Amino acid sequence: MKKNSKGLIWLIKELIKVYSVQDSFFSKKRIESGIAFFMAQSGMIYFLITKISTMNTTDIVLWAATEFAVAGYIISQIQKEKTNETDK
Repeated sequence: MKKNSKGLIWLIKELIKVYSVQDSFFSKKRIESGIAFFMAQSGMIYFLITKISTMNTTDIVLWAATEFAVAGYIISQIQKEKTNETDK
């Protein structure tokens, strides 16, 4: 078996453990927040691509502010989770 396929098998097994009662290498909260972040970013980029031709400067500034707000919220949640883990 190749080294890459062993790593892929390990990754799949660990991802399955996330949603089971077994301990996993990965954090369920981080996976779910990563998926949510990816979905939010995909929607924001899709909106920008479809509306860029009709957007004025104010619209672009509001779009960028929303982007920074989403990114800031995700970073804040990750830092809060790290702080909670070290308090235990």
